[in-house]
Amino acid sequence: MSRSVSKAKTNAARILERAGVDFEVREYEVDESDLSAPTVAAKVGLACQQVFKTLLVRGDAGVCFGVVAADRELDLKALARARGERKLAMVPLKEVQPLTGYVRGGVTALGTKRRFPVVLDESAMDHPRIAVSAGVRGAQLVLAPADYARVTEAMVVPIQR
Repeated sequence: MSRSVSKAKTNAARILERAGVDFEVREYEVDESDLSAPTVAAKVGLACQQVFKTLLVRGDAGVCFGVVAADRELDLKALARARGERKLAMVPLKEVQPLTGYVRGGVTALGTKRRFPVVLDESAMDHPRIAVSAGVRGAQLVLAPADYARVTEAMVVPIQR
């Protein structure tokens, strides 16, 4: 099943505007049966290495976001080391929306219900522009990785494999 997204501004886009960030919204048709990041990358016309997925993880110190390239996996051990944690685990899907306000395929670190720490894989800095979810399925925000890191107050370290 496919559907298109409204052109309305998302909370994430409003946050970037208020911060004075130059960004572009790229919208695409959503296929509910395939919400994978590589598919999204193809639909918005960017390399997988430029499209970043936002994953929610939990450790003893609480919840945080790990942001990695579409074609890569989050290295939980590397993220745990970066956060000074012994062990991290993915937050179960049923808890993601109550914690963030966003549904799978639309999770972003911008404009969540509560602010959580963000850890961005350092490979983002290899690109002039990256894409992250706009906070809804069917829209990506394309912006400079340094702006994303600044606005989200992200720690930038290697966390993908």
